[in-house]
Amino acid sequence: MAKVTLNERLGSILRLTIGLLFIGSAASLAMVVLVFLLPWHHRRIRFTNYFGHVVGRGIMKISGCPMTIRGRENVDRERPAIYAGNHTSIYDAFTSIWLSPIGTVGVAKKEIIWYPFYGVAWLLAGHLTLDRGNSEKARSSMRRMGEFLNRHRLHLFMWPEGTRAKDGRLLNFKKGIVHLAIQTKMPIVPMVTEGAHRAWEKASLTLRQVPITITFLPAIDTSHWTEDRIEEHLAELRDAFLSALPTEQQPLQPAVELAAA
Repeated sequence: MAKVTLNERLGSILRLTIGLLFIGSAASLAMVVLVFLLPWHHRRIRFTNYFGHVVGRGIMKISGCPMTIRGRENVDRERPAIYAGNHTSIYDAFTSIWLSPIGTVGVAKKEIIWYPFYGVAWLLAGHLTLDRGNSEKARSSMRRMGEFLNRHRLHLFMWPEGTRAKDGRLLNFKKGIVHLAIQTKMPIVPMVTEGAHRAWEKASLTLRQVPITITFLPAIDTSHWTEDRIEEHLAELRDAFLSALPTEQQPLQPAVELAAA
């Protein structure tokens, strides 16, 4: 971890304070609307997508990080798809809700509910939380979510690594995304993030104004995917990320045995 200067520390405190005030104000308003929309799950999802576009973009403006977005032509609002991102920074939570199309359901580990303001809004919206310590429960939740997605023609966003990388390097992928793709027959659109791990390092409150590039790759067709070739399909998806990530975000060693969930 690079040495933190006094200016960086003071700037970080200022941006964190402004960011928390911004999120808190926006989330308070959103939660009032979400309570009113409680009977309509799919409408809550769409509302929080609009909310996320405003908040996500606003937070990245507050961060001061120069943003470059590539491959927007691969984001088809009319075609339900699974958007998959590599996870290296807390900023990913905001870039994903900003750049995902309206009608996108989020998937995150259950610990997200402890994020100030963000977690409560996530629960009220009806986005999916997974218990990584209980594979059967996680698969059951994803199965129900798959049925919900197909019924309302919604998109899905998830981080297939299942956790945030400490150094920005790509981790092994969990199998859940393949199970969902097989169930829904949705294509997968990789959303590759470069540089965010240097902007907000894990276990740090230091924010650095470094360039972040996000690239949407062409959709991967999953209509032919089958349960007996899960590892092969997972490797196909991971290879798409490896082909787009810079050297500093490539894994230091080949993928090891894949996790079950």
